[in-house]
Amino acid sequence: MAMKEREAISSSGWLAIVLGLAALGAAVYVLVQIKQHQADPLPQLIGGAALAIGGMIVLRGNFVVGPNEARVLTFFGKYAGTVKTPGLRWANPFTTKREMSLRAHNFESAKIKVNDIDGNPIEIGAVIVWRIIDTAQAAFDVENVTSFVQVQSEAAVRNLAMHHPYDSHDDSAMSLRGQSEAVAAQLVREVNARIRPAGVEVSDARIAHLAYAPEIAQAMLQRQQAGAIIAARTRIVEGAVSMVEMALDQLARRGIIELDPERKANMVSNLLVVLCGERNVQPVINAGTLY
Repeated sequence: MAMKEREAISSSGWLAIVLGLAALGAAVYVLVQIKQHQADPLPQLIGGAALAIGGMIVLRGNFVVGPNEARVLTFFGKYAGTVKTPGLRWANPFTTKREMSLRAHNFESAKIKVNDIDGNPIEIGAVIVWRIIDTAQAAFDVENVTSFVQVQSEAAVRNLAMHHPYDSHDDSAMSLRGQSEAVAAQLVREVNARIRPAGVEVSDARIAHLAYAPEIAQAMLQRQQAGAIIAARTRIVEGAVSMVEMALDQLARRGIIELDPERKANMVSNLLVVLCGERNVQPVINAGTLY
């Protein structure tokens, strides 16, 4: 059964310090007075010892809670609550007080080698920022909360990489390299789903390392360059066809010139060469006709 955090019964520790020191002072006074009662010193010894023990027990209940810190209290193995109020506090002296930090923690995961959704081996690593939100779960539901967060985060990063391609030339498709913000948001959700039972929450997660595996890096670089060239050429051709269509439509609507099918074909060919060519075109003046 999962533990749930609750507030422990505690109070300011200053009054306990005053009472504890007063009890110790009284114990010293009583023990000093034994010399004046030589007949039966046993009652004074018992009283002085009781005051001294009582004072030490009261003082033992004091502890200090710093900013963004907490103390998890257990009473003979049973969870007694959590104290988050900063300052000098006092609680049951017989409780065990475990210190826990509520500050933000961060770590960089190891570089994991995994296949993306296309089967390409890649190396990926992430930076995870997390903090404890439930001290009871963090203290009792997992063996080591830091190790648990690291292992589960690496598992989430691995699963994320397996469900997305390394790169994509389609803007609508989410890729690890292209849509970093969307990938980071999905990584936060997935890590939180895995570590929430431990009373921990991830506030930010970012991919810190992303690369093809060394054995295919050169080949994939060439493939990536070829894909980029094809994607660019596709855009150029689409734009050129649209511009040729617009030019023919404008000429027809304005009645500037009447073109038969053969002249239209020749004009389309010339415009496509001009718009799609890699080099600057050289104009040729034709003084004659096409026929």
